[in-house]
Amino acid sequence: MTTVAILPVETTLGTRSYQAFSGQRCAEGTTAGAALDALSLRFPELADEPMIVVQRFRPDQFFSATQQQRLQELMHLWREARDTGQPLLPSDQEELDSLIDAELVASGQRAEYVARGLGK
Repeated sequence: MTTVAILPVETTLGTRSYQAFSGQRCAEGTTAGAALDALSLRFPELADEPMIVVQRFRPDQFFSATQQQRLQELMHLWREARDTGQPLLPSDQEELDSLIDAELVASGQRAEYVARGLGK
């Protein structure tokens, strides 16, 4: 199963774009859907695998504002490292992977919460 995270990114023009990433693979688009489509087009092997898409832009009881802020900071560092051809520091990569996993768990908890609400 492939995990894809989609995060908003401020552009140099002050607008927002979105980056979709799975492991070291990354693509950008003007919307979250466009970023996911770009990732699938750029890496066709992803299209053959089941995907879990993580897309949260606001903190909630499942993923806190502190976690979200740190995820954004680490994604900024990751993009800088990628753009310069350098690896992310191992401790930062480990923390980034951990936060991505936490957001994945949170997305499952959100879905479960919504499903319980629909059953009422």
